Amino acid sequence: IYEIVKARNKPQFSHRLETKRLKIKGDPEHPVTKGYICQKAARLEHYQNHDDRLRFPLKRHANGTFEKVSWEQAISEIADKMGSIRDEFGGDAFAVVGSGGQGNHLGGAYAQQLRYAMGGSRYVYSALAQEKTMDFWVNGRLFGDQRVHATEDIEHSDYVLFIGCNPYQSHGIPNARDTLKEIKKDPKRTMVVIDPKRTETAKMADIHLQLKPSTDVYLMSAMLAIIVKEGLHDQAFIDEHCTGFAALEKELSQVPIEDYANIADISLECVQQVARDFATADKACVRVDLGLQHALHSTVTTYLEKMLYIVTGNFAKSGGNNLHTSFLPILSNTDERKKKLKLTAHHKMMPISGLYTPNILPDEIEHEGDDRIRAIFVESSNPIMTFADTPAYERSFKKLDLLVVVDVAMTETARLAHYVLPAASQFEKCEATGFNAEFPENFFHLRQPLFQPLAESLPEPEIYTRILEKMDRIPDRFPILEAIAKYEFALTHHQLFLVSFIATLKKNPKWAPYAPSILYRALGKVLPKPGATASLLLPLAIDYAKKHAKAVKRAGIKGNRITLGINLFRKIIESHSGLIISKHEYKDIWHFIKNEDKHIHLNVEEVLNELHQLKDVKPLNAGYPFILMAGERRSYNANQIFRNPAWRKVDKQGAMKIHPDDAKRLDVASGDKVTCKSETGQIDVMVEIDDSVRESKVTLPHGYGMRYQNDEALGPALNMLTSGKHCDPFSKTPYHKYVPVHLEKVSA
Repeated sequence: IYEIVKARNKPQFSHRLETKRLKIKGDPEHPVTKGYICQKAARLEHYQNHDDRLRFPLKRHANGTFEKVSWEQAISEIADKMGSIRDEFGGDAFAVVGSGGQGNHLGGAYAQQLRYAMGGSRYVYSALAQEKTMDFWVNGRLFGDQRVHATEDIEHSDYVLFIGCNPYQSHGIPNARDTLKEIKKDPKRTMVVIDPKRTETAKMADIHLQLKPSTDVYLMSAMLAIIVKEGLHDQAFIDEHCTGFAALEKELSQVPIEDYANIADISLECVQQVARDFATADKACVRVDLGLQHALHSTVTTYLEKMLYIVTGNFAKSGGNNLHTSFLPILSNTDERKKKLKLTAHHKMMPISGLYTPNILPDEIEHEGDDRIRAIFVESSNPIMTFADTPAYERSFKKLDLLVVVDVAMTETARLAHYVLPAASQFEKCEATGFNAEFPENFFHLRQPLFQPLAESLPEPEIYTRILEKMDRIPDRFPILEAIAKYEFALTHHQLFLVSFIATLKKNPKWAPYAPSILYRALGKVLPKPGATASLLLPLAIDYAKKHAKAVKRAGIKGNRITLGINLFRKIIESHSGLIISKHEYKDIWHFIKNEDKHIHLNVEEVLNELHQLKDVKPLNAGYPFILMAGERRSYNANQIFRNPAWRKVDKQGAMKIHPDDAKRLDVASGDKVTCKSETGQIDVMVEIDDSVRESKVTLPHGYGMRYQNDEALGPALNMLTSGKHCDPFSKTPYHKYVPVHLEKVSA
């Protein structure tokens, strides 16, 4: 986004502006959005300027009070405690939680260095792992690498399936509302929404399949069975690009199509129509999100949604689903078939894409034994509020020997920390997202700061680099590298610096894990201020240009084998609105696949076994009469980024939406309160009668329940109701969209 500051008689880099003087608009020069922004981005003033912003390092006393301390004291004491824990218990006593939040991922790259400083800890727990690990695991099985990820070309598609997502509110696709309007007004294009709720997107759709909660696996199995049984799959595409189709075909041949349609509560005729029309469309694609990925059978449904576009040949083409490149790496490939992985102490859980799902973390902390987790750094995350089972997190975090929170605000998690370190906001430092996921053109945007950091707050790279220096992992100066960087910057080249940098790491191999901080200290000093954070983009640009040289050159970046990546880096530094970094051809996709045969491997035994057993699965409701969809996306909720409730124009209480007939049976009206009970806990919530939800299903939004300025929490604290044990048995991703609950009216 492009931030426009309107402040009379105030310099650009003064920190605090009155709300009415800061206006945020979309940037018309942005190569992708062309000025489009969502409502959350337009209201980031409530993130930048509010009274819970952290200003100074804080140390908590045993009685729960905090005192202001100097950076020197905080860094020294933290480094000493980390070293003691490492020396006594080893690296696996340490974990990083979060690490790059809200599309601000540069700081997370520096945070990972702490794991090496602690002796090579394996543990990273994050919201991304909570949401998508099943997707990454399936990608690894299909494409040969868990980092290979698919996107959807909705803008050019004739037939779009939205499953378990509401892009009108959650966005997630380019220029979401404009794109949806374009599809709606074009009679040659079809939009289908599969969702238990009649969402804003569903109201715009040509067809809405309002299935029972968490029956997607039955509906999608029936659709695929119809496609294959009627010969509507693209056999030529499968023969040329896939292996293992026979195993999938065998399972689909045994699907009782009509029975599965009945389980989903969708007429057989509607299921047949959507399956046939999708399969025969010229260009069709599928978009899914957490409504599918946080529901029952999430690993299987993740596989099935990919089968919809693969077996119909809607892959590696305009208007279909495609793979994409990544500039800023946020995942790794931890495929248990190719390398023996060390498992967690308690759950014996393997990493997926190098990440661990937060559902298991409280147990790993409370594990009996010396191999339990004892120290945690939380960065840009509020796990007490955002991960399943708030009481379990509160209980386990209090047992840690060291808890450090690095954030912009005094969160609920920060209140439990031994040390709270104030980070500069995303308007006060260079930042970028690793979620650039477009094809055939991909872009990258290094956002520039508008203000100086508030009070004593620091950018995360500075915080982590100081800790590494205090732990004697790296020196605080690199005179030779700094001198070369200063000399070369005037010539706009970095070849000599790179050669010297590589030679330095070869001479001091123990410094290699800390390359980001070394670049930050040496190269960062000569980059346009305050751009030191962006110094780690130099090796990333070189690596990206090496892998995708032709595509980078098509984007207008000039250079040879040596200079192309350097020139890409310079363009990124100089571009204030972001730039297209690569322009691919569709044939490139087959080079992204990492299986040795460059084919898609459809026979995923673990998934097909579960698919085979679906007929014997019993409904999971634990005797509770209602199913709660926890974490609905609405106009005025935004994860944990906005703490001040004044930003909400509507839905200030985060009301529970309930069908009129259910409300009548409970004898409640809009504005009344009910107690919502699950197996884990209970909360009181306000009711809003809404006929867009199915009977026996209720919804609550995420992003509420926080204490602002130590007042009482406002709105539903959802994770008082969720359980870490209520999850996919394989990937451990939570069933937040299927929480069995009981409702009771609260008497006046």
